[in-house]
Amino acid sequence: MPEIYVSTDVETDGPIPGQHSMLSFGSAAYLADKTLISTFTANLETLPEATPDPRTMAWWKTQEAAWLACRENLQAPETALRQYLDWLKSLPGKPVFVGYPVVFDFMFVCYYLVRFTAENPFSHSALDIKTYAMAMLKIDFRDTTKRTMPRHWFDRLPHTHKALDDAIEQGALFCNMLRENLL
Repeated sequence: MPEIYVSTDVETDGPIPGQHSMLSFGSAAYLADKTLISTFTANLETLPEATPDPRTMAWWKTQEAAWLACRENLQAPETALRQYLDWLKSLPGKPVFVGYPVVFDFMFVCYYLVRFTAENPFSHSALDIKTYAMAMLKIDFRDTTKRTMPRHWFDRLPHTHKALDDAIEQGALFCNMLRENLL
């Protein structure tokens, strides 16, 4: 079974799951050759016990279009995560979670998958695009930013802070890096 690179982006109302809610998430499933085989996205109702983080909410006030986009067509987390799990299981290979920054996105997705489905097809691992770039560029981690990465790694895709847009953008970035690294 081939690896399916599931580039995932989340939008939240704070820095940690449980205390704060995942508002929206999007995943773009790529083959290693950058074929986009499927996408999934959902906007979620907030967790009843969670409270928004004031600093995060101040940032959201600067992102009006993205905020409005992640607050329409809300679904209960238990419904959306069950559908997401079914989608992941339908992919034609072994899913590998890919993110930028992976720690933030994976922590929310892992928490929500386990809480609402009692499963996590990604197991306990995820691939960080920034770390992969650091290794390829042979530079320090803190020096590794999108500005220090070669321009040819980037496709002309929007970064909108809308989860699915950003998942597609960073998935293409990862596939371009993977292709160069494996040549």
